[in-house]
This record gives sequence, structure tokens and C-alpha cells, in this order.
Amino acid sequence: MRFLHAADLHIDSPLRGLNRFEGAPVARLRGATRQALIRLVDLAIDETVDFVLIAGDLYDRDWQDFHTGLFVREQMVRLGRAGVKVFIVQGNHDAQGVISRQLPWPDNVKVFSSRAAETVRLDDLRVAIHGHSFPDREVPEDLVPGYPMAVPGYLNIGLLHTSLTGAEGHDTYAPTSLDTLRSKGYDYWALGHVHARQVVCDEPRVVYPGNLQGRHARETGPKGCELVSVAGGKLDTTFVPLDVVRWHQIDVALNPSHTLDALPQLVGEALRVAVASASGERLHAVRVLLMGESPLHLHEARQPGTLAAAVQAAAQDLIEADVWIEKVQLALRSPVDRGQLAQRSDALGELVRWVDDLAAEPQVLTSFAQPVLADVLDKLPAELRQALALKRESADDVPQWDDADAMLALLKDAEATLLAHLNVGEELP
Repeated sequence: MRFLHAADLHIDSPLRGLNRFEGAPVARLRGATRQALIRLVDLAIDETVDFVLIAGDLYDRDWQDFHTGLFVREQMVRLGRAGVKVFIVQGNHDAQGVISRQLPWPDNVKVFSSRAAETVRLDDLRVAIHGHSFPDREVPEDLVPGYPMAVPGYLNIGLLHTSLTGAEGHDTYAPTSLDTLRSKGYDYWALGHVHARQVVCDEPRVVYPGNLQGRHARETGPKGCELVSVAGGKLDTTFVPLDVVRWHQIDVALNPSHTLDALPQLVGEALRVAVASASGERLHAVRVLLMGESPLHLHEARQPGTLAAAVQAAAQDLIEADVWIEKVQLALRSPVDRGQLAQRSDALGELVRWVDDLAAEPQVLTSFAQPVLADVLDKLPAELRQALALKRESADDVPQWDDADAMLALLKDAEATLLAHLNVGEELP
């Protein structure tokens, strides 16, 4: 007997803000959650599994129209025609109180009640599946005490959307403990909600498969589902990657000897390492961080956008995989000796000392920034927001004058630009 365990499909997640990236493969990115579901269904059919478990957040939010529901239903029909049953619990994103539109499910699909835990027995397989859907987005209570005890003589599976005792980056929903899970006597707990794959426990097997498709640069690495085989009462699980778009974050360390001409080769090598283990057709969305002390810092200050263009050129030259550079972040240090500059008695020395004084006192910096920048930042046109996103996740998150970290970053950028245009430091490589 075999089954698939998937979770957090987030079908039709909107992926806002993609249009700000010139040349972004918007259609492929927005269609990735649907294509990953198609791959899940293909896998279930190819592997002739007996059933598929979906542990919550099948949908990302309430449907904008019926096309979302019809697409998912079509995939469930495909499974039904192949003799594959599907068991679903609803999570916080697709709770009973969140999804307002409804379509009748095909006969092979069972969605567990949001009122109380239920048990479905598959007598031919000697399997009992227990589940409880979320009635609303907010479920602060532990649902596990309401689950029935294991059915004797059956393989018992618990289907649950939960944060367990807490997970970084995830809201606390249906919190519970490993001891509480163990108390039910089940053989396998199919969990959802945490987007990174995690084997919580081997006895019993407690698993988060992670989400089926990464949706942004914080959800990196392979994404997919668990393929579980049961023979002689023993479970054997294998993670199967199904993502259509794979997100990566790579760091490229630069040193004073690296020239602009060498940058594409350095980035190209890092990209090859990142995509080397990935097989099959998929788009690789990559965020690149350039770091270290380098005269390229001065080059970028004089000609903004130079380094991002060099990174994109490296991606164009890569033949091993389909790569899109999502963002280039800079954490470079200037080779200019600021301490030496600060000792000078001229305007340059005064500039460096003034920047140091502002940087040392966040309150002083924000007080300085308020009259200078507050009105300007409030009136910025949308097309300038990306340039001022300051390494944040959203280009709509414009830095605020009262954010000391954001103001410090702007201050350092301004200093670097002034010093570069005054030809302070080494010549451009």
C-alpha cells in the first residue's frame, strides 16, 4: 500500500509585486502552484498510489472566481478516474469560514468536518484516517484531544494542520505537542502549515512535507511531497520534489582583486553549484548577494546598476539550467580607508566625521531625516519604490524617516556616491 502526503499547495497564490521586475517570467511564476498540483496528480497516477493526503491550505485564499475551484476539481477528477482517493483537511488559508464559493467535490474526495474530528476506514487496506478541518482562520485551541484513539488492527493516520509548539515564520494555529500526538497511538501524522520539510519524529512518523511550491525568495530549495510505502506494518518514506519554480539565495564573496570582468565568471560558478542537484524541467529563481571588500563598491556608486547587470549577464550565459535573477543585493565594503579620511581637515574629512556622528546616534539620525526626507518619501511615485526598497521583501515597503536602519542605509549609500564621484579611493577595475 502506498500514499502521498502533501500540504500547503496555496493554489493561485497572488505573488504580488512581480510586475516591478522588468523581464520577470510573470506567467510562469503565477502559474507555478497550479503546475505543481498537476505534477502531484501525475505522480499519484504514475506510482499507482491508493490515496493522497492534503494537510491544509490547498487554496491560498478565497477564490477570486470559480476558475480556481474548477481547476482543482479537474485534478481531483483525474485522480478519481485512476482509482485514487483524496483526503483533505482545511487549514487557516482555506478554512470553512474563509472560502465563500463552493463546488461539489467528486466522489473520490473526502474533506473532513470542521465541527469535530472524523475517522474514515479503508477496510480493504486496513487503514484508518483521522482528520479535523479548521472552521475559521484563527484556531487557537489544540484539536488533537478531540481526535479518536487508534483503530486496533489498522494503520492509523492523523491528518492535521498545526504549528505544533511553534514554528519560526508561521502563525500559531492549532498548537499541540509531540506527546499529545503520541497519545493517540497513530502510526503516521501527516502535518501541514510549516513550509519547510521537517521529520519531527520517526516513531511514530510525524512529518511536515513542506509546501508543494515555493512562492518567494524565503522559501528556497526543493519543494514537494512525501511518498509513503507500507509493507509488513513498516513505513518507508521518500521525499519527491515537484516544484516548477525553485527559489535560491546565493552569496558571492568578492575581494579587492576581483574585477568587473571577473564578476560574471564568479557568479556563474555559484549559479552552477546552486542548480547542480536539480533534475527535470524547472525555472530557477535566484537572489544573489554580493559581499566583501571590493573596489566594485566604488564602481557601483559611480554607475548604479552595473553589478546587477553583470550578474544578469552571468545568468544569460548559463546553459545548464533556466535561471531568472530575482534580485541582486549588495553588502559590499569600500576599500577606501575612512579612518584616514576622517583625520583630514578638509571637506572630505568633515563629511566622513559627520556621517560617523549621525550613524552613532540613531535618534539624532532620525531627527535629521524627518525634515529632510519625510515629505519626499511620502510623495514618491510608485516607479521609484523598488530603488528605495533597501533589501526588503516588497518594493511597496518604502523606507520611513523614523526607521533608523533604513535611514542609516540611505546615509551610507549617499556617502559612497559622493566619495565615488569625487574620485576618492582606488581607480575603477
